[in-house]
Order: sequence, then structure tokens, then C-alpha cells
Amino acid sequence: MREQAPRLQAGGVRTPAVTLRIGTRGSALAVAQTSTMARELERITGESTELVRVTTHGDVTRAALSSLGGTGVFASELRDALLAGECDLVVHSLKDLPTAKAPGLTVAAYPVREDQRDALCSLGGASGLTLEQLPHGAKVGTGSPRRVAQLLTLRPDLEIRDIRGNVERRLRFVTDGELDAVVLAAAGLERLGFAEAITERFDLERFPNAPGQGCLAIEVRDGDTPAGVSRLDDPAARAAVLVERGILATLEAGCAAPVGASARYADGKLEAWATVYAVDGSSRVSSRRAVEVSDPRALDAAQAELVTLISTDLFDQGALALMA
Repeated sequence: MREQAPRLQAGGVRTPAVTLRIGTRGSALAVAQTSTMARELERITGESTELVRVTTHGDVTRAALSSLGGTGVFASELRDALLAGECDLVVHSLKDLPTAKAPGLTVAAYPVREDQRDALCSLGGASGLTLEQLPHGAKVGTGSPRRVAQLLTLRPDLEIRDIRGNVERRLRFVTDGELDAVVLAAAGLERLGFAEAITERFDLERFPNAPGQGCLAIEVRDGDTPAGVSRLDDPAARAAVLVERGILATLEAGCAAPVGASARYADGKLEAWATVYAVDGSSRVSSRRAVEVSDPRALDAAQAELVTLISTDLFDQGALALMA
């Protein structure tokens, strides 16, 4: 199901020529982040834009996300629309995008990354109870197997509840008293104006993020990159997320696997750390490595080296058995 949303001038008059059609999921978060990219492209190119809303399988299924296998349930229909020429580019949340390249498509830009951390939201927001302060047996909601494993690693007494729905609905589980807290991506909360609901932002050292979390991906047809898109690419974000997703791909783990991976590129050093968890949080294996990058032209080689080093460490420690 695809619905085009025309741009309107003041007074409801349609602009005469929409030149760039941008595909997006129809959720409030997806539209908010896509609208940000649309405004940036308008600023760069001086051209107008139009959002093409696409309903994906992940938007309509009521099944737990962990049961869907993480195989692009939020991306397939968007990619179909792009290949069919119904839009000129699509904007994805990178953490929802499969690591394998889609035939005929390429990611042309990874914009500046926002906060990649997970956030705990308990009653009272900033004045609420942190993860450590939650009472014994507290009920915490999340739809992510990675977050389940990480929470149980730190607090095995918690009662974890599987939840679905948009950000606002998930926050209502707390305000309505059904849950003591929920865990959501900090970037999503900020993009929707719900930063005040955040009680605690988890330290990446203990709570590594889903690979690519906090970053968007702008996908285009091979050989058909619209003007201005390449200027949205941020080299530091690209370097970090390609390492994180490279680790995920090497482990042959899907988007829903209990794998956390964080990376950063700054001051000539590319650094990453990753953890693979047992789904019940009972055990885990971790690796941390860094590679010096004296010449930016050697960045691709440094990324590949770092992915190999960390993946080998994790394999040697039994990562495959944990994921199985």
C-alpha cells in the first residue's frame, strides 16, 4: 500500500513541480526522520520533495519481531517501490536494514549519526528509577532479543515483556502502569520529541548498541543517485556503522540476533567492541579492538581488518554456540 503526500504551499496550493520522491515507512518516527532528510535535500539542491509512504510487512504483522528473523521486514516493500520507480530514493533506519546488498540498489549516504545508545524510560522520565534502582522483579518491556539478553545479564531478576507498537504506545505501557519501564532507542525518542521521557541512557561499554542504531541509510538505484544525496554522507558515521554491520554479517546473524556492536572513528583511530549473548543473558563473549588509520584512503582496509579481528575473537570464544 503506497500513498503519496504532496507538498503544499501556504493556503493549501500544490507546488507546481515535485522533483524528488522520497520513500518512507508511514510510522511517525519514519516520517519524522525522512522529513529531516527531505529538508536537507531541499536546502542543498533548491528542489522540492515529496514523501511516498509505503506500508511494510513489519508495520502490519502482530507477530513478535524476534519471530520474523530480522530479514528486512521493515525494508522489503520500500525497496520494491524504489526498484519499480515509484520513488527516487528511500530512507531507512539502518539497524532495520539487512546487511546484504539488495540487487540493483546501493546505500548512497549514511548521514550524521545521532545518539546510538539505548534508553530506559521509567515513570517520571528524568526523575524516574534507573535500571539499577528498579525493584526486584520489575516488569520491563522491549521487542529486541539483544536488549532482553543485555537486561538479563545485568538484572536477571527482571520480568521481561515482549512489546510492539510505535514509540508513543510503548511509552504508554509505563504511564498506564502496565510496565515499570521500557527500553527504546535514544535517537528515536529524540527525533519524535520524547527526550524528556528518558530516565537513563545506557553506557555503550556495558550495553553495546544494535549495529547501525542511531544512523539512517539513504538507498538509491544502482547508477542513479539523485543530486545532493552524496552530500548527506558523513565519513565518520559511514566508517563506524560499516564495521558494526560487518561484524553482524560475518557472524551471519540477523537484525534480531542478540548481538551488540559499537564503533567509532575519530582522530585517526577506528575502534570497535562487540558482544554476543545467550538469549537468556546467562553467558556472553566479547571482543574489543582498534586500528590506526593514518591515511583516510586506507579506511576501507582498516574497516575490513577490524571486522576480521573482532569476528575471529568472537568465533574463537564460541559465539556461534551462543547464538544457536
